[in-house]
Formats: sequence, C-alpha cells, structure tokens
Amino acid sequence: MENLNQNLNGKVAIVTGASKNLGAQTATYLGNAGANVIVHHFSDNSKEDAQSIVDTIKSSGSDAVSYP
Repeated sequence: MENLNQNLNGKVAIVTGASKNLGAQTATYLGNAGANVIVHHFSDNSKEDAQSIVDTIKSSGSDAVSYP
C-alpha cells in the first residue's frame, strides 16, 4: 500500500472486517501511520487472524485490540 506520509499519532481507527484481505491491509496501514486500531472481526473463526493483525500493529509501535 502506498505511503501517504500520514501522521495519525493519537488517533483511533476502527476497522471492520479487519482480520482478512483489504480490512487487514487497511488496519495495518493505519497502525503503521501511528493510529491506535480496533481490529473488528465477525466470527470466532477469524479470531486468530485478527490477533495476528493486532500483533503486527503492535510491533510497529501503535496499540491495537481485537473485538468481535
């Protein structure tokens, strides 16, 4: 995803369907731009995928949580 030089420090992003595909890419991008991200997933089947995205975001220095 193209870097738009966004500085989202101190902002909160809620991304629905964030455990896979475009939602996961969007959540990761926002986390890399400094936003704290709520990674929403729709089912227990996607809970592990959502947690993986949370871990990726946290490794970039932003905070993240998953929420069903």
